[in-house]
Amino acid sequence: MKAGKRYTEALEQVKQKSFDVNEAFETLVNLPKAKFDETVELHVRLGVDGRNADQQVRGVCILPNGTGKSLKVLVIAKGDKADAAVKAGADYVGAEEIVAKIQGGWLDFDVCITTPDMMGVVGRVARVLGPKGLMPNPKSGTVTMDVVKAINDAKAGKVEYRLDKTNNVHVIIGKVSFGKDKLIENFNTVIEALTKAKPAAAKGVYFKNVSVATTMGPGLKILVNAQ
Repeated sequence: MKAGKRYTEALEQVKQKSFDVNEAFETLVNLPKAKFDETVELHVRLGVDGRNADQQVRGVCILPNGTGKSLKVLVIAKGDKADAAVKAGADYVGAEEIVAKIQGGWLDFDVCITTPDMMGVVGRVARVLGPKGLMPNPKSGTVTMDVVKAINDAKAGKVEYRLDKTNNVHVIIGKVSFGKDKLIENFNTVIEALTKAKPAAAKGVYFKNVSVATTMGPGLKILVNAQ
């Protein structure tokens, strides 16, 4: 498949080159634009072996400038916690009836939060939510008694980072319209979180490859001080 003119022009500006952080985002926001506000993604290859339990990398962080996406939040809870979720601005709140709706194919939400006592009910749709990255998990702060905080964090721009099978981490860090400075702040927040999450068992270079890319653009390789 032949690349489009806009992509080819962008590729000419970035190919075979590594950038420092400031230069990378200066270049990224000035690449030929698509007809929509493109998402900016961070891709990091880490020097770990995810096959080993002691080298897993997973966690969450809140981007200071958000993701640029308005998330739809579902809370599965009962009683006072359900009432609190409604007041906190959750888009959908329910219990068994909403799990049944998910079993019927409904997935119109971006984040699913639940209380520990409801995990047995949520487990009925684990095979549906899991592959889509929507299954609540204590490590991501989405299984909690403090549903208000979880909702606020999600709305404020909380992102989850998680090692995939090829030892890479992929995180959305904003939109092109954010501009260089806000994107750099978000980028630094994720890199700092990944640095703190470095497993003690990891040896050698930790940040093996770091790049950023827009939805329709080529990747820009960034030089990060490896620890």
